[in-house]
Parts: sequence; structure tokens; C-alpha cells
Amino acid sequence: MNNRKLYSVNSISEFHRISGLPKPQHPLISLVDYSLVDYQIEESEISWVQDLYFMGFKRDIQGKLHYGQSQYDFDEGLMCFIAPRQVVKMIIGKSDVKPSGYLLAFHPDFIWNTSLAKIIHKYPFFGYDVNEALFLSEKEEETLIGIFKSIEQEYQSGIDQFTQNIIISQIEVILNYCERFYQRQFITRKKTNHQVLDKLEILLEEYFTNENIINNGLPTAQLIAEQLNVSTNYLSSLLKSLTGQTTQQHIHGKLIEKAKEKLSTTELSVSEIAYELGFEHSQSFSKLFKAKTDISPLEFRKSFN
Repeated sequence: MNNRKLYSVNSISEFHRISGLPKPQHPLISLVDYSLVDYQIEESEISWVQDLYFMGFKRDIQGKLHYGQSQYDFDEGLMCFIAPRQVVKMIIGKSDVKPSGYLLAFHPDFIWNTSLAKIIHKYPFFGYDVNEALFLSEKEEETLIGIFKSIEQEYQSGIDQFTQNIIISQIEVILNYCERFYQRQFITRKKTNHQVLDKLEILLEEYFTNENIINNGLPTAQLIAEQLNVSTNYLSSLLKSLTGQTTQQHIHGKLIEKAKEKLSTTELSVSEIAYELGFEHSQSFSKLFKAKTDISPLEFRKSFN
């Protein structure tokens, strides 16, 4: 049984305290210099669940970071994103190399009732696993660090009626840059990404030709992502970049392909085909088939007679 303490980090002040940092200059947002972090705990492993958003650029961190189901050694410059209520575990190690980088932490209350609050959930990388972090070039690092520093300067120079909106707009710029950089990463890691696409095709082919589909039902995007050892959000973003389609659209595409095969080469009824493809109700199958092909299963079959 795992009896390790699970810390709860509910505020910027608590995060500063556990990180051995001075009191924050703003109650809801803080830019942390990783070279100054000195965790005030005795355990070699620390787990926490936070009520904060974290956007971190990290290098030479002393230890390993876990979230989702993955871990990563931060020996290269990269950026990761953690949303509130995610469980994070840090295995703290010792090293002669000084860690570097920056962590922007902000409480959801800081963006409450702003344009960012309405769209932040649309940035999928807050749901990526740590092994899907964003690798940055030196130029990209410089760009993001410059904006981080601008945010810090803004809340240090005195809080007035413009402070929040200015910082919100700067956070949005960071997120938009990271969305661009992830698209670059999908392109530059083309071989690896196309291997994922090939594995997806094989996996879906096996799934729809396996007799167990009758018992297991239709595959979900989450199930497919788990089989490919990537997060659901990352797989969908990757496929969108490579093919213009989401994971769900790929699943439906393979399903329609198999349905057409059965409709044109077998005497099975529409209900039997729906059952063999994992549908509980043939009406659901027929509705999906028509939505994807503009004709009903029976109309498709008649076109071959």
C-alpha cells in the first residue's frame, strides 16, 4: 500500500512555501525561477494535487516528474502544462548541475470571467502526458522567456485596473505560440508521428476484424490512445495535424469501410452487420452510416445489385 502523503496546493502562497520561495508579490499569479526552488520537505518523493495552472519551461531539474501515467527526466529544455486538479509526483534527486527555467503559476480565479477562462480548455496540451511535452529550440525559448519576464514585470510594477487584462493577453500569446510550436513538433518528428499513424491503422483493422468486438462494443478514442501509449488529447492533436481528422473520425472511417465491405460482399442483414461491428442498436449504425455517406446501408447495398 502506498502511504505517501498527498499534498494539496490550493494557492500561490502555499506553492511558494513548499518550494522554499519568498512570499509571492501577487496573490493569484507568480513567475518562479527554478534555480531558486528548494523544496521544503523531507521525503524523497512528493505528490501533490494543485488548484493552479502550471506552465513550465524546465531544464536540468533534479529528479523526475510524473503526471498522467508517464515520467520524464528533465535533462533537455522543454515545456509542459498542468491543469488544476491533476495529480503530480516529483521524485527529488540531487545533482551538481543547477536547475534552470521558469514556471508560471496562476490560480483559476485570476482568469475568472475573462476571455481566457472561456477558451483555456480548448488548448489540448493541458491534457497531454509529460512524455508529450513541448521541445523548444533556443529561439523559441527566448521568445517564451521574454513574455514570462513581461508578465513578471507587469505584476511587480504595481497592480491597477489594467494589470489583469494585460497579463491575461500575455498568457494567451504564450498559449498561441505553444500551439504553433506543437504544430512544428508534429512536423519535425514526422517519422515517429507516422509510425503512430501506421500503428493506429493496424490497431483499428485488428479491432474491427476481431470477433470480440461483439462483446467489447465500439472502440473509444480513450481506448485507442491507451493502446498506442499516448494521451487522448495528444493523439487527437497529432492526427489532426497529419490527416485533418480526429481520433473519433478515424474510428468512424474504419467502421464505415468495414460496413461497406460487409454490405457489398455478404448476405448479412443490416441488423446483423451492425451487431458484428459492435452496435447495440441497428438504428444507431444506420444513422451513423447515412451521416458519413449520405445514403442508408440498404441504399448502398442496392447500388451493387
